[in-house]
This record gives sequence, C-alpha cells and structure tokens, in this order.
Amino acid sequence: MAAIRMHPHDSRARRPGWSTIHSMTSPDAAAALPAPAGKGEFARLTGVLFEPTKTFADIARRPGWMVPLALLILASIGVTALYGQHVGWERLIRHQIETTSRGQQIPPEQREQAIATQARMAPLFGYVGTLVAIPLYCLLAAGIFTGLVAGVMAAQVRFKQVFGVVVYASMPNVIAALLTAVVMLLKNPDDFDLQNPLIFNAGALMDPDHGSKFLHSIAASIDLFSFWAMLLMATGLMAAAGRKLSFGGALFVVALPWAAYVLAKSALAGLFG
Repeated sequence: MAAIRMHPHDSRARRPGWSTIHSMTSPDAAAALPAPAGKGEFARLTGVLFEPTKTFADIARRPGWMVPLALLILASIGVTALYGQHVGWERLIRHQIETTSRGQQIPPEQREQAIATQARMAPLFGYVGTLVAIPLYCLLAAGIFTGLVAGVMAAQVRFKQVFGVVVYASMPNVIAALLTAVVMLLKNPDDFDLQNPLIFNAGALMDPDHGSKFLHSIAASIDLFSFWAMLLMATGLMAAAGRKLSFGGALFVVALPWAAYVLAKSALAGLFG
C-alpha cells in the first residue's frame, strides 16, 4: 500500500486544532499556566505533622507564621492558667526553694515569706513570659539558622522563610501542651511536676531531687517532642534552601545550637541547683 503523503498546502495541515495543540505545548504557554493553589492554614497545621516534606515546600513558597504562633502562645497560656487553678504555684515555689542548697540555708520565716511573694508573682511572670519568650525564641532560632545556613552551608534562604519554618515546626509543642493538661487533670496535684510533666524524656527515669542536677537537666532535654520539632525544622530548612542543602546539613544546623543551649542550661542547673 502506498504511503499517504500530506501536501504542504493540504487543508488538514491548516486546521485550527493543529495550531491549538502546538500553542499549548510551547514553552511560553507552559509558563503562562497558573501556579498550583497552596495549602490552606488547617492543611498546613496538620500537614507539618503528617506530610512535612510537601507542607514545608508550600511554606517556603508562601511563608507565614501568625496562626501557628498564636496557637503556641494560647497553648502555653492554657497550661499556665490550668496549673494555677488545679495545682497552685505555691507547691512549685516551695519545692524549688526547699530542694536547693541555697534555699535550705534561708531562715524558716524568710523562706516562707519568699515562697508567698514568689507564688503571688508566678502567674504574672507565666503569662508575660509566654507572650515574650515564645516569639523571642522563634526570632532568635530563625536568625541563628539563617546565619548558619548562609554562612556555613553556603545556601541562600530568606529570614521570612526560616521564621515560618521554625514556627510551624514547633507544632509538636502544642500536642505536648494538650497532653500536659490531660496529665495535670488526672494526676494528684502533689505528684505533678510542671518542669517535667510527661514521661517522654530520659529525665523521667531519674530522681530530680537527688543526684547530679547537671546530668538530670541533660537527661530531661533528651525529649521526644524536642527531637520531633528538630526533625521538622531540618525538613523545613531543606525545603527553603532547595537542592543546595541536604537533610544531614540541615539537621546539623538545627542540632548545633540545641546542643549548646542544653549544655549551658545544664551547667547553670549544676551550679545553682
């Protein structure tokens, strides 16, 4: 059978469908296609926990932080308020003073006065501290991570991207706050420890009132929720930097400041505990 040839002036070569298909596959037309819609806020909040890679890629494209930051603050304020009502700050202050060598040296009358004064001031410091400490932590962490990624890893990221990553990656702390509230309501107030309310860290296996305060502080920092947040931050930094930053490099950027903070905190606990 002879092959069918299409003449250059054949009407089929000039059909509208032919030019339409060609225009749809051209580079200019591909560039003109609308960008895929981003995730909604609820999808982001849940996605960082269950689909972190895709979610942080969306956060890197459209950085945001207001809703997760508000959740972090509200969760912390809720735990503070519940503790004051259900347990009471006097228990915490008394335990802190009476179990330290410095507190035991204070005369009984002065000790009781100090306990009463600090118990009255504790809620105020709790609420104000929450409003200041959480945003300040996110700002400092984002600044340190941005500097390390650009200066040590030679990968370009924007501070706004990293700040969004830090805030969204802190969502495990909201889960920890909810679990803390549940444990607080179920547990005897005399047995509840606000400084270590859950058993998801190595410090729960040690006696905080006896032994090395330095080692106990380090053990308490080896925490499931802290590691979860660190892994999420590394995932987010890798998404913000693109292919210029590996997951191992991103994890190093996150783990280095964390290790320095834990050592400094534990050293202070050992000195003044």
